[in-house]
Amino acid sequence: MLNWFLMNQVTELTLVGLTDNPRLQALLFILFLLIYFIVLVGNLGMVVLIRSSAQLQSPMYFFLSNLSLLDACYSSVVAPKTLKNLLMGKKTISVTGCASQLYFFIALGTTVCFLLAAMPLLYSSIMSHRVCMLLVVSSYVLGLLHSWVHTEFAFSLLLCQPAKVNHFYCETTPVLALSCIDTRVNKCLIFGLGGLVEVVTISAVLVSYVFILAAVSRISSAQGRYKRKAFSTCTSHLTTVSIFYGACFFMYLNPSSDSSRGADKWAVVLYTMVTPMLNPLIYSLRNKEVKEALRRLLKIK
Repeated sequence: MLNWFLMNQVTELTLVGLTDNPRLQALLFILFLLIYFIVLVGNLGMVVLIRSSAQLQSPMYFFLSNLSLLDACYSSVVAPKTLKNLLMGKKTISVTGCASQLYFFIALGTTVCFLLAAMPLLYSSIMSHRVCMLLVVSSYVLGLLHSWVHTEFAFSLLLCQPAKVNHFYCETTPVLALSCIDTRVNKCLIFGLGGLVEVVTISAVLVSYVFILAAVSRISSAQGRYKRKAFSTCTSHLTTVSIFYGACFFMYLNPSSDSSRGADKWAVVLYTMVTPMLNPLIYSLRNKEVKEALRRLLKIK
């Protein structure tokens, strides 16, 4: 990447954004600000609640606290810059800022994928604290390495003027579109390496749910209330996972064109803002133990 900075004359990039309509920009600013506020309060609140409650120290909640922290960080890579651009109207970003945004976006997104793949619902019976730590650390390491490959290859290219990124943040495909040289290797990385990560992790999630649903189906009819609750929880989890992976597949495994970029942008909004906003509700706040821990914490305060 150092050679790129030495050779390239482009020091600032322009982000096209979601819209040029001033009224729509104002509405989007209010909407995104509200969503981002809920994301931070919901996810960071879950982290504090889980870490401070003695009854929430099981492996399940250890994973949920890490997922909540990742969701808050993941949204923070994109949301603040997007809000600033919507408010100020100056949709620019430095090259170093663009590279950093791309790196952390891919790293955190990949880490979420691996963490979701490592989160079966029955971990309390199969995972020790040491195994949980190993899985979480491995998810972060794999995410950082995967992101380094994509970012290194993307910013080893010579960019052409005008340096206008057809997105509201620095995403891989629009950045590659600025290149003056052939980007086939980069595109192969997106479809190959990126596709491999997604296929492997979603397969692990689906296999976990097959075993979970099989176990739930064996619950006797006398325990029908618990059976309905378990199926409801699994459905909620799968809904969130489907939104996240569906948007990812649409973004990185669908051949992009200029006509599809508008849909790509809204897909990013789904898995960077909407899904992290829903996760505290679907994964945690519907849980009886979490509600009880929250009541105890509020009572103490």
